[in-house]
Formats: sequence, C-alpha cells, structure tokens
Amino acid sequence: MTTITNPRMPHGITPRPLLPHANAYAPMLATVHEIIEESPTIKSIRVVLNDDEAQRSFTFEPGQVGQLSVFGAGEATFVISSPPSEKRFLQFSVMLAGEVTAAIHRLSVGETVGVRAPLGNFFPYKDWFGKNVFFIAGGIGIAPIRTIMLHVLEHAENYGSLHLLFGARKPGDLAFKQDIPDWLTRSDLDCTLCVDRADESWSHKTGMVPSVLEELAPQPENTVAVLCGPPVMIKYTIETLEKLGFSPEHIITTLEKRMKCGIGICGRCNIGGLYVCVDGPVFSWKTLQGLPNEL
Repeated sequence: MTTITNPRMPHGITPRPLLPHANAYAPMLATVHEIIEESPTIKSIRVVLNDDEAQRSFTFEPGQVGQLSVFGAGEATFVISSPPSEKRFLQFSVMLAGEVTAAIHRLSVGETVGVRAPLGNFFPYKDWFGKNVFFIAGGIGIAPIRTIMLHVLEHAENYGSLHLLFGARKPGDLAFKQDIPDWLTRSDLDCTLCVDRADESWSHKTGMVPSVLEELAPQPENTVAVLCGPPVMIKYTIETLEKLGFSPEHIITTLEKRMKCGIGICGRCNIGGLYVCVDGPVFSWKTLQGLPNEL
C-alpha cells in the first residue's frame, strides 16, 4: 500500500491510501460487477478492483469519496455509498446530470472503469458516541447518508436513538428502494419518508423535507443532525434546525459535488481558504458559517 501525505489534510485525518499507485492522478482499474436502477435518474454502480489484493485491503471511512472514470468520457466525484464493512465491491450511486454521468449510466456489467479513492475527509462518527443522530436526506443526498447511517447502525450500541428523514420529489424518485423496507421496520431506527408530490399509492408523509422536519421537531439536546441533499434543501433545512435549537457545531453536511481533481491541486473547489476535496467534503455548519455563503 502506498500513501501520500498532503500538507493540507485536515487535523486528525490519516493520509489516504492510493492503491497500488504512488501517482495520485493514476486510477485503479476496476470492473463493473452490478448495476442497480434506483430510480429513473439514479443508478448504483458496483465495481470490483481488478487487483485482488487492492480490493481485499481497500479501506475507507464513511463519507469519503472516489473519482469514478469512464475512459474517453471523463471522471466525476461520488461518495462511496456502500459501508466500509462491505469488502466485496465499492458502490457509487450516480444521478444523471451531464456528459460524464450519462456515460456512467451507459455502462454495462463487465466493462472496465477507473477509480481514484478514497479521497477527502469523513463523517466524525466517533465524536457522536453517546449522542442521538438524526439523519436527513433529500434525493441523491441519501447516498452519503446511507454509508454513514449503515456504519452507525452496525455500531448502534455506541449511540443513542437513531432517526432518518428521507425525502424526494415523488415516490418514484426515492433511491435505495431495496433498503427502505428494512429501514422502516428496524427497531433501532425511526424512519420517516416524505415526498413533495404524493400519488394514490403513497402512505407516508407529504411535504418538503424542511417542513416535515419542523413537524417532527427533533429535540436538539444531545443530538447531532447529519444532512445531505440539493443546495436549496440544505439551506432551508439548516434554517429549520437552527429554529429548533440545534447548535452550528451539531449540524453536519457534505459538499462533495463541488470537488474536481480530488487532491487539492486544481483549486476549483475552494470556498474561501478551504478546499472541499482535502478540507472536506464533510463540514460542520459552524465551519461553513465562517466562509463565503455557498449554499
């Protein structure tokens, strides 16, 4: 295993492994193992590194991301949406949004792709020991929430009560439908689903995530709120959390969609004096408050 030490790596984050390369720009080759159609616009791509030892020894922390590349089309940044305990494959959940994501959506099982991972920092889940955790996701924002939530559930004895609020525009837009029945019935997770526009089959809440959150009114005492979704959802959800009494240091979000090169070289993901790719993508609202308004 080769490691790179980056002088901009945040305090407490170990140098990320680049397997098996010393060149941070060189992707590891991987093969598409499985494709899951999550919704009309979202696919989960499960890939296996071609180097067996690299796959066996690959480690990452929940919230870290990878650059997934389709040769001839380009690469883009996506959170690793499988939990760290999953050793058989790496999963990237991709919303159709441009040329590179369109190329990813055209992939077939057996094709070769490139992977540069893991990159960035991660959710500070050890800081949450003994606390309640309230996960909030909108649309494709469920991808990073899934990886950290599954990790926390695997170690539920370290935490207080666990909650998930997951929303989408309409029922068909909800991703990870294969997971939802389990989330709804688990005894260690209180799960609430909502959509902006319901249909006749919908039996859960109707309303936008911030308004449903205000209705649920989680208590801020000893609770961490962890959220991800479209920028407008994050903006108004943070406003609701503050209205409910959550302190800025107990509101955590992730901004991986701003990342470009992933290693702090191109400078295109900077917010003020920070780079999302090496100082993030996970930030507390307290940290973001001290930077130019990017939400």
